[in-house]
Amino acid sequence: MSDSTIDRVWPEPADDLDDAALLAQTAFPAGRVWLRANFVASVDGAATRGGLSGGLGDAADRRLFGLLRRPADVVLVGAGTLRDERYEGLRVDDASVAWRRDAGMPPHPVLATVSRELDLDPASAVFADAPVRPIVYTVASAPAARRTALEEVADVVVIGEEDADPARLRDDLAVRGLRRIHSEGGPHLFGSLLAAGAVDALHITLAPTVERGQADRIAQGVAVPTRARLASVLRAGDELLLHYLL
Repeated sequence: MSDSTIDRVWPEPADDLDDAALLAQTAFPAGRVWLRANFVASVDGAATRGGLSGGLGDAADRRLFGLLRRPADVVLVGAGTLRDERYEGLRVDDASVAWRRDAGMPPHPVLATVSRELDLDPASAVFADAPVRPIVYTVASAPAARRTALEEVADVVVIGEEDADPARLRDDLAVRGLRRIHSEGGPHLFGSLLAAGAVDALHITLAPTVERGQADRIAQGVAVPTRARLASVLRAGDELLLHYLL
């Protein structure tokens, strides 16, 4: 069994799912706006190792990570996660480009981010190497000089006065035709989306490790309990890849 082999445990057990089966398992619902989030966490709830999420995932998690991006119209990432995880221009792999073209989609998804302070470098690879012009959502109180600089490399959209409004973000993406929204964090953005009732689904990889120490959870902010209904269980060795509807 290769390191990236993924089996389905529930609802219908199956071994060694190929990419087509995994895409079908995780497909966006047709005909509606859908926002889903993707995270990895340890058994004891840590969303990071050494401040980064990448250390928790393995080959199977990375495989599913790429496949979840494949059918997305837009990938939504918090500004802090863009910086911490060292995102570059958002490009999917060659197989995903071919799949998207066959489906009548643009070769790459749009990258969207949210930042109140606009503490983003317009010269960074996130913008300079972007195959599609990114979108930066911000607030009216954001520094004007930073906004002007970012407008050279991205669509800058105000969605609130002091705080970003997740409902306005979701509506703006839908108006742009970006209805299949795939979010990759971070915890503050996910927390605000949850509080606004703007998240439809969660894909979370449960890494087989106990991290201890201090680490972020996948969601931060004011406590707003959100009911989750299990949709599927995948397994890669001792790792579980779970899909919940919210």
